[in-house]
Order: sequence, then C-alpha cells, then structure tokens
Amino acid sequence: MKIGTFTVFAIIFPLLLAALPADSAQKDTPAGKDESLRKGEKRQTLEPGLFKDPELKKAYQVAKEIPWALDSIYCYCECRKYFGHKSLLSCYVDNHAAT
Repeated sequence: MKIGTFTVFAIIFPLLLAALPADSAQKDTPAGKDESLRKGEKRQTLEPGLFKDPELKKAYQVAKEIPWALDSIYCYCECRKYFGHKSLLSCYVDNHAAT
C-alpha cells in the first residue's frame, strides 16, 4: 500500500504543532521558528507548479511556505543515510517527496 506525500505530511505536521511549547505564541518569533531546531537545509524547494497532481502541488506549496518547520523534522525514510538529506525539507528540494 503506497501512502501519498500529502497524507504523510498531513500526519506529521499536526504532530509538530502539538510538540510546540504552549507559551510559544507569546514569544517575539512565530511559533516553531526556533532556528536552533533546524537541521541546516539551505536549498530552495521545487516549485509547486512543476506537479500536476493536486496533492503533490499542495505538499510542495506548504513546504515552500514553511521550510523552517520541515527542516526541523527528521525524515524516517532513511534518505539521510542513502541520499545525504539533512531533514524532511531535503525531500522537497528535489522530486524525492513526489515519489
């Protein structure tokens, strides 16, 4: 059974939000933008318009809008081991997230 990229993102993103401290909204920086959590991916994500599938287009759009969030999440598909990816964001700088 193949799980779609958008489905995986829809599961992971709420978990990330739930893990944020309750008082993070009171800080000067937007919730989740703690730079110390970033894994160091600096490359730009692919443009969402490159994809015809609406779910892929949406997933890449979200990745483009909140790269700091995805760069704070470890990718469990072992792409770090096999492709040298730094975080989940790395999957969106190429077509890895689309496959």
